[in-house]
Amino acid sequence: MKKLVIIPTYNEKENIAAIIDAVQQLQAGFDMLIVDDGSPDGTADIVRSLMPAAAGSLFLEERRGKLGLGTAYIHGFKWGLERGYTHICEMDADFSHNPADLPRLVAAIDAGADVAVGSRYVKGGSIENWPLDRHLYSRGGSLYTRLITFLPVKDATAGFVCYRREVLDAINFDEIKFVGYAFQIEMKFASWKLGFKIVEVPITFVDRKLGSSKMNTGIIKEGVLGVLRIQWNSLFKNYRRRVKSANVL
Repeated sequence: MKKLVIIPTYNEKENIAAIIDAVQQLQAGFDMLIVDDGSPDGTADIVRSLMPAAAGSLFLEERRGKLGLGTAYIHGFKWGLERGYTHICEMDADFSHNPADLPRLVAAIDAGADVAVGSRYVKGGSIENWPLDRHLYSRGGSLYTRLITFLPVKDATAGFVCYRREVLDAINFDEIKFVGYAFQIEMKFASWKLGFKIVEVPITFVDRKLGSSKMNTGIIKEGVLGVLRIQWNSLFKNYRRRVKSANVL
């Protein structure tokens, strides 16, 4: 079993060293890949300084410019698949996702799930320190998604997820069109459409204490319109990756 945690970053110098340490302290065999989008605050430099002591369990991929959450994760997925990871997880850098919950997501995969979602909206899940408007946007977005797409996931916008490698191997990433709020929805939708089993694991989501939130009206707009596009486009495309067969002589 090879386990990878992908953490995308943009201006996370206040959090990155602490989140790396928190995952390492689990002593659960997780490797970490930080995908940094050219953070001008020196986030990548901090990661680079920690790599020698990580004994080959911490990796850094730097990209030029802020290219979006979705493309950062897809970059990380491809990186992990190429290196043979069997469990590939995604989480935020700002401690809104508790690293201590990572083994629970992996356990759900080992118990038979193909996708394990750290969920705020199943029994036992909760949110701390969010203002009312964020609650409304998030809960409303998940309900709206279920109504439009029939996706059987209560926390469709969740960004704390573990995938069995077979799921990511099967998805044609070229068909994942969204980079922000709707990216998380489309990945779950694609997994479900391809017949994979999604299980929600209750977590407590805590609003960030350090650094600034990346949420904005553009991301919310993408989510609202994106859900309609996801459902409409699904009528005409298949998310499954086509594997080229070898020529038989």
